[in-house]
Amino acid sequence: MTRSVEAGVQVAGESNLFWKLSNTPARNPDFDFHPYWYEFYVKPALGFKRNLGDGKQLYARVSAVGSGTLRHDPFGAGDTGRISIEEFVAGIRMPLGGTRAMLDLSAGAQNFTLGTGMLIANGGSNGFDRGALKLGPRKAFQNSVVAKVSQDAFSAQAFYLDPNENPDNDSGTRVVGVDVSYAPANDRKAGIAYGKVPRSHAAYPQAAPGGIGAPLAVPDGRKDLQFVYGYARVPVLPTLLSKGWFGVDAAREWNTREPMRGWGWRTEGGFSLPDVAWTPKFTLGYQSFSGDDPHTARNERFDPLFFEGTPGAWASGSKATWVFVNANVNALQATIELHPTPKDTVTAYLAQVRANRMGSPLQFGQATRLDVPGDAPVVIAGVLRPMLANDVFVKYVRVVNPNTYLTLGFSASFAQSGVNQLVNGQAKTWTGWLANVVWVY
Repeated sequence: MTRSVEAGVQVAGESNLFWKLSNTPARNPDFDFHPYWYEFYVKPALGFKRNLGDGKQLYARVSAVGSGTLRHDPFGAGDTGRISIEEFVAGIRMPLGGTRAMLDLSAGAQNFTLGTGMLIANGGSNGFDRGALKLGPRKAFQNSVVAKVSQDAFSAQAFYLDPNENPDNDSGTRVVGVDVSYAPANDRKAGIAYGKVPRSHAAYPQAAPGGIGAPLAVPDGRKDLQFVYGYARVPVLPTLLSKGWFGVDAAREWNTREPMRGWGWRTEGGFSLPDVAWTPKFTLGYQSFSGDDPHTARNERFDPLFFEGTPGAWASGSKATWVFVNANVNALQATIELHPTPKDTVTAYLAQVRANRMGSPLQFGQATRLDVPGDAPVVIAGVLRPMLANDVFVKYVRVVNPNTYLTLGFSASFAQSGVNQLVNGQAKTWTGWLANVVWVY
């Protein structure tokens, strides 16, 4: 039996929230563009393993999350919190016959990541009634079945996933699929996955014909979505670059019930200099996700599903990702990581975020407005210029002791021509800050 507990507290603030975009379509004098708020969570857990002989092992894990927010966060939620089950999973590992292959069967509420997290990683929703929007303590899917067979460097798994969405915004989405991967070493892996959404009532935004008019809402648009997703990461130029690596991810989505076809991809690479002062590490990547083409009847908007949306993972920018999810955007991103001492880490995330399709919904169509691109006023959605924002996020992490971690962060998003056109001028720079302490025992 193993026992653990994790807890965190945070104070965070924003200034010129969302570049004050909400003032453009309909000004709300009560909206707070300069909020600051407090978050907290505690996550106790119990784990169990028992060997049954002949290589068989039973295991189980249960954990819960209590979280909350004081004052009001950027989405207006605050003075609220919830206690809920996070993990509640049991499984068995066993050899298959007289081979070296191992079978791992598990069911219940558990964490699950597909590949690098482009589509499937974050199974738990945070914020709103649950609080702790930024700390994000929930990640597990609330119900799942995973069957995995592995032998040496090869593995194959089938999965069924039911995400733990906020009750007031539960899309009823279920995901099933299979994944095959090859990982001969810790620094190299390749795989391909197929998945389908047999159930969902999540609607899809779709551009109006020609981009003129309010975006349409396709009811149950996610239902019957299918995808193929490939991923790979390998070391490169080992004689020239210390710990150099290159990675690629690509996904294709389609739907036979509705005319839909989307794509997304990323290439990135990096290297570290362990013999240089502060042991710097550099990463450079470019990612792109399709937007709906206003000139076709088909919907080309990419659905990021339950992606890992943190900076350094799959977020497109640091602040801009709050406004533009991974649909109809592309981002050139760089990360610089420094270690002044073994206990201190400073990381800078830089991003340039652009739109892929003009006159096509960004996120869910919030930028719909009356505009005059020609001789007469018309209703349009999205942007008419591709440049959206340049983002910077600097994070400092201090290992106070083996159980205590301090994090300080500052971020800024500089609006570019696409966003500036929405406000008919130069949008103010959107900034934010945070400070948190996390304890792990």
